[in-house]
Amino acid sequence: MAAAKRSKKGGRPPASARPRKKKGGFVGRDASPVLDRYPPKDPQLSVRGPPRPGSPAPPAPAPAQPTEAGTPAPLPLIALERPFDVDEFSTLLGETAIQVTVPREDLGEVLRRVSEFMGFGIYVYQVTVRPTPGGLLKSFVVRLERVDFSPEKGEWIPFVEKGVSSSPFGPSGDRT
Repeated sequence: MAAAKRSKKGGRPPASARPRKKKGGFVGRDASPVLDRYPPKDPQLSVRGPPRPGSPAPPAPAPAQPTEAGTPAPLPLIALERPFDVDEFSTLLGETAIQVTVPREDLGEVLRRVSEFMGFGIYVYQVTVRPTPGGLLKSFVVRLERVDFSPEKGEWIPFVEKGVSSSPFGPSGDRT
């Protein structure tokens, strides 16, 4: 019987002979089974935005129950600190003083970028590296302080800002 309904070219049966799918859902595919398993939330429970001035503030959460001495406090599920990014650190170079906590695996790359940046000779930093408290050497505090060379003293001295000028010839504005 299916052969009788096919067109002469031997392709698909005409649209009138094909079974129709029920309307609704996504175009071109069946409806999502997620909506069947998890119905939409009650709109009364949704957050509607910040509280209006004059409306009562929501009740403050109850203080955490003190834990017993032998029971460790539960750990939070989400860490609020962003992971260290070497490229983001590189954007800080050029500041007078920088202090960052660097994971052990990124320390070599951070020091390489600092020395490469100082290779131009415009910015020179005094670099201090120390382990973070807690041992284990998992991260380090890197502090950079900009310095200038003093020919009179023959040593590096802390950088002193002499002012900012829009003149390409410096704060005095003349070419000498």
